[in-house]
Amino acid sequence: MADRELPDVRIALPQERPAIAAMLARAFADDPAMRFIFPDAAARAKRLPRLFALLFEGDGPAGMRLVTAGGEAATLWRAPGRAETGLWEMIRHGPAMLHALGGAVGRALRVANAIDAHHPRHAFWYLHIAGCDPAFQGRGIGGAIIRDGLARAAGDGLPCYLETPLEKNVGFYRSLGFELVETWDVPGGGPRFWSMERAASP
Repeated sequence: MADRELPDVRIALPQERPAIAAMLARAFADDPAMRFIFPDAAARAKRLPRLFALLFEGDGPAGMRLVTAGGEAATLWRAPGRAETGLWEMIRHGPAMLHALGGAVGRALRVANAIDAHHPRHAFWYLHIAGCDPAFQGRGIGGAIIRDGLARAAGDGLPCYLETPLEKNVGFYRSLGFELVETWDVPGGGPRFWSMERAASP
């Protein structure tokens, strides 16, 4: 897809939460971390929209939520100092989190705690979630929405950080200026993650 055909990117509206959560659930249906949290495919399909609706809600006050004009892709960013999503996040959402996770709470907490433990010690913008509807992948839309977020975050003069449980994504993120900083595994048989950081713009 040529640059002129790429959709516009804007701040997501609160009322778009259901549609964005459903799109992210499709995008992450085969994600290794989500397969670990929800091993059963039927449970994963049922619970992922609930989980992404909660993440969408939490990442609003914590950073910025971006979506393409047609809802093909979305990114959830957390501002410096707001990256952690472990036990406190689950307690704060209480019943809603239990409704989303069901019996997967333990595995979800294991993943969240491992992610938090590998965050950089310095200040950074955190690309928490980045997803593109499978029907629109391979057209440059994912790269476009991430570049938009990077441009919005650049004013703070801080690096940007992410982790991915898909090794095939490492090359994609390198093309956006990220460099690999660490590879690690979630304890207890969880997935492997690749942590990447993009230096602050000069």
